[in-house]
Amino acid sequence: MSRAPLMAKATAVWLVENTTLSFKQIAEFCHLHELEVKGIADGDVAAGVRGLDPITGGQLTREEIAASETDTDRPLKILESKVDIQVKKSTGGPRYTPVSRRGDRPDAIQWLLRYHPELPDAAIMKLVGTTKHTINAVRERSHWNAQNIKPVDPVSLGLCSQLDLDFAVQKAASRRKTVGDGAAPRTLIPASEVEGTTAHRIAMEEREAEAAQAAEVSSSRREESIDADSVFAKLKGLKTDESDSE
Repeated sequence: MSRAPLMAKATAVWLVENTTLSFKQIAEFCHLHELEVKGIADGDVAAGVRGLDPITGGQLTREEIAASETDTDRPLKILESKVDIQVKKSTGGPRYTPVSRRGDRPDAIQWLLRYHPELPDAAIMKLVGTTKHTINAVRERSHWNAQNIKPVDPVSLGLCSQLDLDFAVQKAASRRKTVGDGAAPRTLIPASEVEGTTAHRIAMEEREAEAAQAAEVSSSRREESIDADSVFAKLKGLKTDESDSE
């Protein structure tokens, strides 16, 4: 089945007013019901809609229309664009939520906060199409309808797909695991350890003074140990002499 023309009803209005094509031909070309086209001809449908010329819009040619006017069984063929325009689906920003579902968002937020606390607010905003203010209101129980909020799975509410939810949970879990397996949280380096600063120079001088003092104490203790050994040696020599004289 060929693609529908741009502004299908406006195109159907123009074809009804400017050609002798059958209702069935126009309905098939514009992807409308045959009764809708009949209603356009009767003025009951698309009243006030201005017709859109498909010829100037590059969707039909005069020859194509003329060929189908002479053969009521021949369907119209839309002109295919020579330029392939790919529409990229937007992945940024919050998801659009239908008006009929917006009242369910606080319940979905409560469910995500309770069963998936690892999800950041940005992920919740994207999943259910909400705002950070609403998330904080539900979390802090300051929402205007806090008494009636109950946790409900956003997938069952139709606010997001199970695939999107699983992907967001896995991404959050992976981010938490990466942070948990890493080194200890980084802190500011003390000024005394930063080279070139006054604090570092003072700290180095204090360390050198402490090292010199420790070396002096160690030297004095060594000298005291040597003096004691010489005294004991002299006493031992005296005892030896006394024993020889006897």
